[in-house]
Amino acid sequence: MPDRRVPNDRDAARVSLARALSKLGVCSRAQGEAMVVEGRVRVDGVVRRDPSFRVDPGRAEIAVDGQAVRARRTVYLALNKPRGLVTTRDDPQGRETVYACLADRSLPFVSPVGRLDKASEGLLLFTNDTRWAARLLDPASHVDKVYHVQIDRVPDEALLTALTAGVDDASERLAAKAVRVLRHGERTAWLEVVLDEGRNRHIRRLLAALDVEVLRLVRVAIGPLALGTLAKGAWRHLTAAEMGALGR
Repeated sequence: MPDRRVPNDRDAARVSLARALSKLGVCSRAQGEAMVVEGRVRVDGVVRRDPSFRVDPGRAEIAVDGQAVRARRTVYLALNKPRGLVTTRDDPQGRETVYACLADRSLPFVSPVGRLDKASEGLLLFTNDTRWAARLLDPASHVDKVYHVQIDRVPDEALLTALTAGVDDASERLAAKAVRVLRHGERTAWLEVVLDEGRNRHIRRLLAALDVEVLRLVRVAIGPLALGTLAKGAWRHLTAAEMGALGR
């Protein structure tokens, strides 16, 4: 007969060992999987080599390389990402990553909340609070993200209408929630583009489908949190008021 047990709170708290290492701020999930397979991780004194082995990170005694792992303090960071950096921990191609901006030994391991591609810049959030990050990234949350985008032409009303009407690209519907012209010269213009969802290279693909080239793309706000005067390549902790505004 099938197991009809109702999961209890302890069952619900269990996650894979690799994820537990990530939640505890030790490393990324991929790095955790490698450490487990290499036999570097013990759970309650026993070496576990299966990354999917399920544990309750709040109860189990986990050690890496003989050192006990304790839950790290939760941190929430805003970074002004420069162009030319990739949003990943380790890049197989050897390109410089956003973690070059976070070289601070006082920080626990943090992961980016969403991504900006290599050519894009601006506001990027980091945290070791995986539940908060998941809520912020959930499409159902409809958190607006605001971008300033320089394009290779002066837009007319037809182009602005097309951006909000949307296009089909690679079996996905791409559209902006709102678009307005910030300023323009004789040959180029800056647009403010608002998205309430984030598909891979969303704005670049949307504009490319309309035969428009993106010259620069800067994310200036996520929900009520604005990039402000944060210097390029610099980061700071979010304030309690900002966390509250973002739903923490």
